[in-house]
Amino acid sequence: MPSTFILTSYIDSALAEAKYERLGTEGYAATIPDCPGVVAFAPTLRACRSELRSVLEDWILVGLRLNHRLPVIQAIDLNSHPANEPVDLQTR
Repeated sequence: MPSTFILTSYIDSALAEAKYERLGTEGYAATIPDCPGVVAFAPTLRACRSELRSVLEDWILVGLRLNHRLPVIQAIDLNSHPANEPVDLQTR
């Protein structure tokens, strides 16, 4: 059974909400409404999708690095900090 990583699920869920717009003969523009500043432009729809994914990945990494609050998308919350459980250091 293949495992899915939370970051991959978050990206896929965000991209599922993307809005694409045809810019006449100039190509395409794309945004993700819940992710301010995530915008892509490209001459083809396929290139625009690829560029949007790249912009989103960078936006998430910068947001995590700078402790920005990221939007919860389809119940996936990247803002929670992992809990550390105590480890028994006694040897047997």
